[in-house]
This record gives sequence, C-alpha cells and structure tokens, in this order.
Amino acid sequence: MIATTRLADILARHQAEVLQDWMALQLKSSARRTDLISENDLRESSRQFLAALTAALQRAKSDDLSSPEWADVRDQIAAISSSRAAKGFTPLETATFVFSLKEPVFNRLRQETKDVQVLADETWAATTLLDKVGLLTTESYQRAREDVIKRQQEELIELSTPVVKLWDGVLAVPLIGTLDSARTQVVMESLLQQIVDTGSGIAIIDITGVPTVDTLVAQHLLKTVAAARLMGADCIISGVRPQIAQTIVHLGVNLGDVITKPTLASALALSFKRIGVTVTRSALPAAQV
Repeated sequence: MIATTRLADILARHQAEVLQDWMALQLKSSARRTDLISENDLRESSRQFLAALTAALQRAKSDDLSSPEWADVRDQIAAISSSRAAKGFTPLETATFVFSLKEPVFNRLRQETKDVQVLADETWAATTLLDKVGLLTTESYQRAREDVIKRQQEELIELSTPVVKLWDGVLAVPLIGTLDSARTQVVMESLLQQIVDTGSGIAIIDITGVPTVDTLVAQHLLKTVAAARLMGADCIISGVRPQIAQTIVHLGVNLGDVITKPTLASALALSFKRIGVTVTRSALPAAQV
C-alpha cells in the first residue's frame, strides 16, 4: 500500500492553493532562471506536474514509481528534465523544481492534520515520495544531457569530416584529430556518397591534422581506401610526415599499393597528372615585373 493516505485527498481538494504557494516559492528561489524559462511556461509545467502527481496518488497502490499508475508522472518528469537540459539548466536547478514542492505540501498537511503522530507519519511519507520523484528527475536529466552530448558529438564528427571537391574528378577529405571507428564510418559514407554524386575518380585523404597514426588508425585508412576503390576511385593519402612514416614502419603496417604523399599539394599535383590537367605559371604583366 502507498505510505501516505491523506496527501492525495489534500492535493485533490487544494490543488489550486498548493500550486499558488508552489509558484510563489519558485519565483523567489535562487534557482529561478528567468533567462531560460518564462513565468507562464513555469506555471504551466508546474500545473501539469501537480495534476499528474495528484491523479497518480489517487489511483496508485504503492509509491513504486515504476508501476503503471505512475506513468504520467514519469512522462512529465522526462519531458521537464529533457526540456531543461536542452535549455541549459543545471542538475540542481532541475531537481529543485520537485523539491520546492515540499514546503507547500507540508504546510497544507499541518493545516489538515491535528493528530501529531499522524502528521509525522504523513510528512515522512510525503518526504519519501517527493525524494523519489526528485531523484527520478536527476536520472531523467542525466539521460537527457547524455542524449544532447551524443547528438552534439555526432554533429561535430560530421562537421569535422568534410569532403571537398578540389577539381572535376578530384575529391579531398582533410582529417583533423583522432580517427576512431565511428568517425571512420562517417568519413567512409560521406566520401562514397560524394564519389557517386560527382563521378570522381580520385580521392585524396589528407592526414596532416591527425596527431598520431597507430595500427588502428592505419586499418581505418585502409578500409576507407578499399571502399573507395570498390566505387571506382583511386585514393592518395597525403600529409604523411616523417614521424608518421617512422611509426608506420615500426608498427609493421602494410599499406600495400596505397600511394602516399608528404603534402596535400604534392597529392594534388599527382592527381592533375593522372587526369591530364596541366598547370602553368602565367607571365606577370610588365608593370609587376
């Protein structure tokens, strides 16, 4: 059975008064963020949550928040936590939304309960329940923040792996930072799609901005080269510095027949030669000689 027997009845009869007192506390709280949420939005989310909490208390047989009776409360908490995480609220500011409800609830319990022992039991039951809901808010906030961070990481990976068309038939992928499995997959998909879209026959993978090359990075590069070849494009790896060359030899990594160049410029020169493009230096005008 649910520990508190009077809270549901009190909230049902005095929901408007409790909401008014709760809003007053939130508006003067140090955790109030007027820059992130308006008073109207705060009032509406508070009203919806209080209504869901009241309905759950009326029909729930226990304070097990995982039970079906608490589904609406869980949904409200998830929505509020997700919204606040996206807006930039801290975990403390988000959890305070629930914990600030304690004071108006306790005040109403004192007004409605004359027996000291019953008041103590009801207050403890309400404290336990709201603490559980508050902890659920923290968990929901953490999941929401992790989702936001994951999306941002995916967006950063996409932004950091552009495929550039240098010339008709010549693509370049300038890599900067660590090359892991997830990023390799994005690079490969982007490169293959651009090969199809542009009909390019040469792809330059520039690793000038890759700090280190180990066995795993080399394997990722080889997979990308192999995939490009299956699409009919030859790959040139540029930006192979002396330190990276020594590391590759030391690791015993076999790049096979992959063409490597020390700079992007030398790789581009080779690409021009392969596609029959000749670049000549024009004579300077007489006034500039």
